[in-house]
Order: sequence, then structure tokens, then C-alpha cells
Amino acid sequence: MAPGNEINITNKLKRQEIFADIKHDKNKERHTMRRKRAKEERDNPELREQRLKENVTQTIENTRVYDETINKEVEGDEDDLMKYFNGNSNEPPKIFLTTNVNAKKSAYEFANIMIEVLPNVTFVKRKFGYKLKEISDICIKRNFTDIVIINEDKKKVTGLTFIHLPEGPTFYFKLSSFVEVKKIVGHGRPTSHIPELILNNFQTRLGQTVGRLFQSILPQNPDIEGRQVITLHNQRDYIFF
Repeated sequence: MAPGNEINITNKLKRQEIFADIKHDKNKERHTMRRKRAKEERDNPELREQRLKENVTQTIENTRVYDETINKEVEGDEDDLMKYFNGNSNEPPKIFLTTNVNAKKSAYEFANIMIEVLPNVTFVKRKFGYKLKEISDICIKRNFTDIVIINEDKKKVTGLTFIHLPEGPTFYFKLSSFVEVKKIVGHGRPTSHIPELILNNFQTRLGQTVGRLFQSILPQNPDIEGRQVITLHNQRDYIFF
């Protein structure tokens, strides 16, 4: 209770009895107020409409502070890093998929999922002695457009690194709350159709850049008849896939 309403009673039973009476009085007062309000709203329906209009539940979304980096619609819908991506190229993306050095079974199982999701993927097991710079140079010579590295630590996949070739940029995403496909009840199996990409809530300047990354690793001509969709939902600085 508030400091001004403190009741100092040493007897536990007496204290419980008094607090029960206080709670009963508050409930009685609340029900009386509700009956009175209901009678007034029956006589004047406009009072109910006004009350419901003002009684808006506070949520994380409607109490969020406005982000000044949210871009309005501009001609061409361009961002600062658009020139680094091949969104206007006629060549389909070609992805090189690998893991960190000395990866365990969980990383390879996750790689199988990525191969099913992303089209035109080549997976190569990471070997000792090859630095990331050397791998990037080899991929550039073989016309790969992106490198995706699965990061694994202590037999658990912890993140994904995306490198756009030939000049970058590089993105790192921490992976959390991952659920294996076999544990999803009633899950389906992907087909060979090119999926359609849906990006939700990527309005900020950084969000547009991240969205451009995902657009660049998927072909721009999805097979609509295959009914395959990849949805990325951005909320509270998390990307739900």
C-alpha cells in the first residue's frame, strides 16, 4: 500500500481481517460504479462510444518512440548501399554456403535446412588452413554473389554471417530460439520452386539495407504457382523467420 495508507497491526489474523474488509469495500465500490455507468450508457449510447474510444490498451507498438530514421517513400526506393547489391542484375544469385572451422553435427544439419530454403546454393565443408579472405577470392573468381557462413559454438548454431561479393557489405545475425523442422508438428517439405520473399516492418534506414540484403540472395522471379513463401518479420530488433 502507499506510505500514507499504511496500517501497522501486529496481530496477523486481525491484519488479514482488516485487509479483507478493505478489499471487499473496494470491490463493492467498483461494482456500484459499473452499474451506474451501465445505466448512464443505456440512456445515452454516446457515452459508451466515447469511453471505448478513449480506453485504448497500451502495447509495445503504440507506445514506441517514433524513429526518425524511418524513410518516407522516395523515388526509386533507394538506400545508401543499393549500389553494392545486384538487384537490377539479370544473373540469378549464386550462394556459397559453409561453416566455421571444426564445425559439429548441428552446423551441418542447419546447413541442410538452408540448402532447402535458399535456391542455387553450393555447400562446401570448411577446411583448416583456408582464411576467409582466401575463400572470398576463390568465390569471386567462380562468380559467386554471396557467402553465407554458419557459426557454431559448443554444438549449437549461434549465428549467420552474410558476405556480399565482391565488395561487401558483411552482415552478422545472432541466432536465437531456433526450432528444428522435425519438431514442428505438421510441417511440410519445400519443393524446387523459387520462393516469394515477404519483408515486413523494414522501414528504417538500417531496415531497408538489411531488407536489400535478403532481396539480393533470392532470385527476383519467384515461381508463384509453387506457393512457397519466405517471410521475414522485423519487430523489437528481432527478425522472425
